[in-house]
Amino acid sequence: MKSVLILTLAVGSLLAAPAFANTDLAQKRNCMACHAVDTKLVGPAFKDVAAKYASDKEAAGKLATKIQKGGVGAWGQIPMPANPQVTDAEAKQLAAWVLGTK
Repeated sequence: MKSVLILTLAVGSLLAAPAFANTDLAQKRNCMACHAVDTKLVGPAFKDVAAKYASDKEAAGKLATKIQKGGVGAWGQIPMPANPQVTDAEAKQLAAWVLGTK
């Protein structure tokens, strides 16, 4: 019984780790200065971005590019600044995380 509980906790923490890691990465890369998971701030809520691009099979690549290069127009006229400090791998990870928010 004790080993089942330990195994359950270990598996649960492994499954939860990517969500925490991506939240941490979003904070580290200053995404949270303008965005929140479920509330519009300066930019759209991440869950709204996920909903908008849910049927777009190329969304992850588009968002990764926008994270690094910035953009304007998809959500109004307030520009999203470029984030050249975000690596390609980080941009892909952040895009996948944003698209997975509910």
